[in-house]
Amino acid sequence: MTVNREIHLAARPAGEPRPEDFELVATALPEPAEGQVLVRNTWMSVDPYMRERMHETESYLPPFQLGAPMDGAAIGEVVDSRSADIPVGASVVHFLGWREYAVVDAEAATVADLALAPAEAWLGALGTTGLTAYAALTQVAPVRDGDIVFVSAAAGAVGSIAGQLARDLGASRVIGSAGGARKTRKLVEDFGYDTAIDYRAGSVAAQLAEAAPDGIDVYVDHVGGDHLVAAIDALRHGGRIAMVGAIASYNATEPVPGPSNLFTLAAKDATLRGMLVNSYFHLFPEWIAKAAGPLADGSLHTELTVAEGIEQAPTAFLDMMRGANIGKMLVRL
Repeated sequence: MTVNREIHLAARPAGEPRPEDFELVATALPEPAEGQVLVRNTWMSVDPYMRERMHETESYLPPFQLGAPMDGAAIGEVVDSRSADIPVGASVVHFLGWREYAVVDAEAATVADLALAPAEAWLGALGTTGLTAYAALTQVAPVRDGDIVFVSAAAGAVGSIAGQLARDLGASRVIGSAGGARKTRKLVEDFGYDTAIDYRAGSVAAQLAEAAPDGIDVYVDHVGGDHLVAAIDALRHGGRIAMVGAIASYNATEPVPGPSNLFTLAAKDATLRGMLVNSYFHLFPEWIAKAAGPLADGSLHTELTVAEGIEQAPTAFLDMMRGANIGKMLVRL
């Protein structure tokens, strides 16, 4: 009998998660029931939002349960099917990652066309990663011709796509923030940014003022903290902020105070709008149609940071939270 291996949450982290907060568990290979498929996962995603699910309190997704397998986006091959809609051999995207095999309800699995893009792309540029960038810059904080756009965590999964997309949508100048010389160099050389801020090298506000002396029109926020404060100060009249994430506060053990300059938005007639990518799933066909061609011909440049094997998934997550990745962090199973 084939053994299934999965990652369980062993303890709720206090502050920064540790390797001992996770446990690799061997289980029996599950069998699908009527209307289900058995998927051998080939790739799984680790993402910042997962840190919030390690708390006991519920946010927009239920918390991970102690002693139970974690979950998240994954793609794999159907090896057994009890569904008339999904045959054996199909590649499907689903939400039962953090395990080598998953029994998935057919209605919760989406068949991926591997002739259009390789499997890993369906968790990155053609998955919720790319959709997040697209929705942020077209729906939540829409880019207009001539705008100056600022993106934090710009070398990460969403940010590395957002810079290129902002340019395509008509931005006149695109500014990215990342940590370290290697990442900031890649922003300009590979990810479509005009200039880059190294937040480790000094004040974000001072560097943003130098990069955009006349201010910014759009900010895509993945960080919160000093980046959000600096962006609010730099925002021009009618400016727009898409609040996608706040990774600077995910490991906080005390309540994090809000920006002291928040009311500045009123004087600027500006908006700060939170977003959940789940609310924009209806845009998936539109985004895939737009992105598949540029992804295939390389004009949409993407990069992956890959960890090998289910046992490396916790380390991959911890590395991603510390900013060790460029582009999308994935685990190949």
